[in-house]
Amino acid sequence: MRWWDLGPVLALEHDLFPEDAWSAGMFWSELAHARGPAATRRYVVAEADGRIVGYAGLAAAGDLGDVQTIAVAPDHRGTGLGARLLTDLLRHATAFECEQVFLEVRVDNTRAQKLYERFGFEPVGFRRGYYQPGNVDALVMRLNVQGNVY
Repeated sequence: MRWWDLGPVLALEHDLFPEDAWSAGMFWSELAHARGPAATRRYVVAEADGRIVGYAGLAAAGDLGDVQTIAVAPDHRGTGLGARLLTDLLRHATAFECEQVFLEVRVDNTRAQKLYERFGFEPVGFRRGYYQPGNVDALVMRLNVQGNVY
């Protein structure tokens, strides 16, 4: 993901997450840490037919990684795009020398939970009322990266 992708990414973000969409400033802040030898972030976009149809981001700190976001346009769900985006993030988690990767997912998003389980993520806890508005809980999941090939 580059700065020139932010317009279409923000449009998709607002379509998919209208009540708790990330701001332009949040994306800018993440991208500021995604370049150079001291990079601690990985943000990617997926394009089809000249438009952005998905994006994903990972933050690394020490030996821990955190999937910040994965989003896929509704007309590209079920195509394997989410798995390809997650694979890219996990490859970079390995490059960042992360031993574990964490993520939060809405407790009512069983489709995403199944994707994460296929990759070996396991539930480790909950964050009560994490998603606002609506006060929806987040399921916290963890993957031990060592020994896995992506």
